[in-house]
Amino acid sequence: MPSLVVRMLRHGRLGEGLSVLDLGTGSGGLTAYAARRIGDQHVTSLDVDSHLTGAARERLAGLGIHPRFVTADATDHVPGTYDRIVSTVGLPAGTGLRPVLAALAPGGRIATTLGRTCLIVTGWKHANGEVVGRVEGDMAGFMVTRSGDDYPPEHIELFADAWSTEGEQVSTGRYPVVDVANAWELRSMLELTVPGVEVVYEEFDDQTRVACLVHPDGSWARASAQWTDPPEVHQSGPQKLWTVLERIRNRLNVEGSLPLLGAQVRISKDGVCHFSRGGWSASLGHAG
Repeated sequence: MPSLVVRMLRHGRLGEGLSVLDLGTGSGGLTAYAARRIGDQHVTSLDVDSHLTGAARERLAGLGIHPRFVTADATDHVPGTYDRIVSTVGLPAGTGLRPVLAALAPGGRIATTLGRTCLIVTGWKHANGEVVGRVEGDMAGFMVTRSGDDYPPEHIELFADAWSTEGEQVSTGRYPVVDVANAWELRSMLELTVPGVEVVYEEFDDQTRVACLVHPDGSWARASAQWTDPPEVHQSGPQKLWTVLERIRNRLNVEGSLPLLGAQVRISKDGVCHFSRGGWSASLGHAG
């Protein structure tokens, strides 16, 4: 999606003579655009995957573009300091965000999404090390960061339980089964409400729709129904995840929107993201 890449660059507010870090090399498209805009000597592209950085280096060299490429785990260490950081991976709030914030120069600007959300967060780094900004009126869905050669399997046993076993609580849901991962506002609000939830969704030929939610604390929920019929909901564990989701959906229906887009954001030096809008507030991430 070249248009999304360009939007992320616009959110980053590049400028002549400013150093830029493209976090998440991918195919190298954003790196190429940035290099053409401000000069390849000002652009660095970082990815955890050496194959991607190597392939992008060769691809861009064939176009006469020669930015700097770095292979590193951005959640552990980001070499260098940059005036602008534009991330096309979902960074983890909390300790995993610290190295990225440390690499942002005072007065610099970051544009990124946060892991398991579709929120584009932008902000300026103040002298005290905090980043202050907002959630843009725009959304994007990027993969979360990874630290090794591949993404580790998430909660396989929990998903197996959620998919097939009887819940401690069985009820009829209020709203139709929804593909949470692709309902971007719902997914983002769910992450801010119950951080760490993973989701799956399946749709079958007989129009049966099934959604499962699991959480690292052992909570899980499964909702299933024929198309838009009220779903049968099974839930277990300390948190009733489908109930949480339905409260969010109810707020959306009652108020017409969720308090996400346009919210103020303050990111502390330890990477914790604090959101506020009107009387609503939420925090994402742990200090360590």
